[in-house]
Amino acid sequence: MNRYQNIPIIRSTTNKQMYATSRYPEIPLSPDDIYVYASQGDRYDILASQYYTDSSLWWVIAIANPNVGLNSLIIPEGEQIRIPSDYASVITQFNLINRL
Repeated sequence: MNRYQNIPIIRSTTNKQMYATSRYPEIPLSPDDIYVYASQGDRYDILASQYYTDSSLWWVIAIANPNVGLNSLIIPEGEQIRIPSDYASVITQFNLINRL
């Protein structure tokens, strides 16, 4: 899944092409969500591959855990991470709010 496929391409003041800012949906808590404690070397993309069979969905897990930080794929050891169970609806919402 390419999360930029529906993001408009804009031009900067210097006429450089770039993607518009992506907006991310709120991910409501669900009783079906999975909670794990990060081990040494855990990363969002590895967890996405393990739970969603698609490492490119790392951003779903990252935005569900804003307290952990979004500046790295690496998750601090011992940090509790929420894995949203209904990632398909997150993707649908993402595409809706970032529609052209």
